[in-house]
Amino acid sequence: MAETERNIPQHVAIIMDGNGRWAKKRGLPRTAGHYQGAKVVEQILEDADHMGIRYLTVYAFSTENWSRPQAEVKTLMNLLRTYMKTSLAKCAKNNVRIRVIGDKTRLDADLQEAIRNLEQDTRNNTGIGFQIAINYGGRDELRRAAAQIAQQVQEGVLRPEEITEETISDHLDTAGIPDPDLLIRTSGEERISNFLIWQCAYTEYYFTDVTWPDFNKEELEKAVDAYRHRERRMGGLMQ
Repeated sequence: MAETERNIPQHVAIIMDGNGRWAKKRGLPRTAGHYQGAKVVEQILEDADHMGIRYLTVYAFSTENWSRPQAEVKTLMNLLRTYMKTSLAKCAKNNVRIRVIGDKTRLDADLQEAIRNLEQDTRNNTGIGFQIAINYGGRDELRRAAAQIAQQVQEGVLRPEEITEETISDHLDTAGIPDPDLLIRTSGEERISNFLIWQCAYTEYYFTDVTWPDFNKEELEKAVDAYRHRERRMGGLMQ
């Protein structure tokens, strides 16, 4: 296997930041940035697949995003609804598997149904795994996992001393998916904002000033190239 192929990250996670800033810079409403950002997601998914990345996870809507202006929340939800309802044919053509992570119970019933249908209909696809985080927060994910484990302990299915890191991982929304090798955040912010906080314990971070609507294949290649040139060490500083 070629060196470039061997060092491609298996799982890339992206915090897609900067839609509003992109729109403001152009004198457009924030919603215009979200529409442009949605187009970029589809292209980056295709680019990631062609590069040999096996899993791509994007932060589409956080648990904190409900506090945004109602019009903006409505736009984001409509974008997600449209994507879920129109992407099946494209996923089938490109052999994409889709999983939505996050607490789906707060979403409208039609959106929940669209998510179930899309996950069900793409579950046997063997191409890139595409995870979309909707109403997702890392702390909330851990809380939900802890509640499930506590229920099993209460029912006598599991003893407290049997709880391991693997037990926790198996109860997260990302169960069965390898942890991210690379986390990308666009638009200049340098924090992970409650995204995959358990899964990113040993993840490499890459921050760029480029806003998400301007992110493209070249920018993805820059991030992957930076990852490839880092010396990966697992564990403490003394290793």
